Amino acid sequence: MDDRPRGDGEPLQEGVRTRRRRHEFWQREGERPLARNLALIGSLGALIVVPTLVGMFIGRWLDRTLDAGVFWTVSLLFGGLCAGCYMAWKRIDVE
Repeated sequence: MDDRPRGDGEPLQEGVRTRRRRHEFWQREGERPLARNLALIGSLGALIVVPTLVGMFIGRWLDRTLDAGVFWTVSLLFGGLCAGCYMAWKRIDVE
């Protein structure tokens, strides 16, 4: 017999449980409809693009106001992109 302690937090066991739950859910519910998949793709695009554009516009305004070259534009563009990708990742994780 195996005398090793079995922790609930072991990554492999947790991964197997997650996969089993997803497979059981898929067998019970079936595949998502095409319209829902398209809606998810559209929302992911908006989640990434909108914060990026907001960061760029605020950065351009700050650069013109403070006469800072492109420092704020690039910084806030990158920050908006990171925020958008994070929000998209969280949105996918929920699905």
